[in-house]
Amino acid sequence: MRPVGSPLPPTSSLPPLRTLECSTEEQVFSALQGLSALYCPFAFPLDNASDSHRKLLSAADTLVDSGYVSATEGDEDDDCDEGEDRLAALRADNFERSHAERWLTGFIARSEMLECFTSEDSRQRAVDQASWVLESFFASTADQDQQMQEELADYAREFSFPITKDDSQGPMTVDIRLNDGLAGMDSSQPDDVGLQSWGASIVVSKLLCQEPARFGLTAASLGPSPRIIELGAGTGLVGLVMAKLLPRLGISNPTVIATDYHPAVLENLRSNIKTNFPQLDEAPIEAALLDWASPNLEHPLDAPADMLIATDVVYAPEHATWLRDCSTQILGPDGTLWLVATVRQNGRFEGVSETVEAAFGATDRPAGKDGRRLTILHAERLEKSNGIGRGDESGYRLFRIGWA
Repeated sequence: MRPVGSPLPPTSSLPPLRTLECSTEEQVFSALQGLSALYCPFAFPLDNASDSHRKLLSAADTLVDSGYVSATEGDEDDDCDEGEDRLAALRADNFERSHAERWLTGFIARSEMLECFTSEDSRQRAVDQASWVLESFFASTADQDQQMQEELADYAREFSFPITKDDSQGPMTVDIRLNDGLAGMDSSQPDDVGLQSWGASIVVSKLLCQEPARFGLTAASLGPSPRIIELGAGTGLVGLVMAKLLPRLGISNPTVIATDYHPAVLENLRSNIKTNFPQLDEAPIEAALLDWASPNLEHPLDAPADMLIATDVVYAPEHATWLRDCSTQILGPDGTLWLVATVRQNGRFEGVSETVEAAFGATDRPAGKDGRRLTILHAERLEKSNGIGRGDESGYRLFRIGWA
């Protein structure tokens, strides 16, 4: 018999995604708090919650310490052991966790359309809590990294971007296949796949293929053998697009280096490169470790880049500063940094995109070898595409950054 008050398995407690529009605000918060109590009971902060939200969340408060409330005082010790064992088994159940991940991602994607919330603050609070629980699944520990890496191969996703060229050749596309494990979702779920490779990387990949000259992707601008480095590559979508696109634009011998910092991400990135270039002994793209805060510029990062590109990589004020300082060291004297910052007007990342302009406009920013500094030369807004990106994304800002 289930101990009184213990969290139910997600498969039996979460309302179906297709019926979310019929749920009440209380039901939504009850579902979210059940997941919080199960997977991260100490993690989600309630300091900023409104009184109404505190009441909605208070039902599970007694679950935090032990995961259940004893049925009788005399059975307390035995019930505690039983409750802890059951919780440990439930938390370790990959099927239940995958169901919870799919539900959380589907909820975030649908949140803007749900009418059950009494205010925008309430809606954002729910999105924040869902995001918090989802992110807690990927805490950076060795065991979780290994488990995450084992699961990445299960989430394949395919992209096809049409190429626009001013010549007489027939239709061409850049086709990419990814182990898209960023959100850890089932790729058969339509609401999940839009969140695995973040919206900015998909939007930019499409633009690179549609308007390559807009980004200076021409043989006249780059020459036959340019060096292009993707910063914060994640699944490597943008870098892989570059590696397949450039030869079709007459740039015969490009070097593309996709960089990231997290070991599990780098391992998945290398797997994605192998997936997309299985027949080549030496793929035109490689993965490399790069820590923006302390860059190690050994091979293959030991030569200046002709172009840097980074999409949706700024999540804290220091990120823009680290990115600027690192780019100052690795961008060549005639190079360009293309930076896309995702605009989020609510939640924990509200206003973070604005730190890009502050970092690249600071009077004390470092100078390159010739005394020039990286400066924003042009900025424009890119619109969010339907069905792509998280619910908290309102659009993107594209920055062209160069020496001045």
